[in-house]
Amino acid sequence: MPGSRNPGMKILWVIALSAVSLFADVTGKWSGSFDVTVDGETKADTALLNLKQTGNKITGTAGPNEDKQMRIRAGSIEGNTVTLEVEGDEDDHPVVYLTLVVDGDHMTGSAKADSPDHKMTAKVDVKREQ
Repeated sequence: MPGSRNPGMKILWVIALSAVSLFADVTGKWSGSFDVTVDGETKADTALLNLKQTGNKITGTAGPNEDKQMRIRAGSIEGNTVTLEVEGDEDDHPVVYLTLVVDGDHMTGSAKADSPDHKMTAKVDVKREQ
């Protein structure tokens, strides 16, 4: 009938719009804390992520500050979970693996790295810079 509404189509639109809102865009600069534990000893440090998202792929750099950034060699987002592999630096530091959960302009999660001599874990808490 002309002018009648299809309830099934309306439900599909609601589902489609909800699915779009589930995908976060993490492009931008994120800064905050990186509380690292190496061989059982914990130390507070800073984190700075410069991220570029294209679809579900994430590229960019990460490190403690603007002066010390390392390339993200692999990065992705699935739902609201970001996973990153950050290259080690020239001082022979190992690759750092991060798993972060996005909540608006805030990401929290963990990082880990293993080297033959040390085991490192960290708690990460960053916010998008405006």
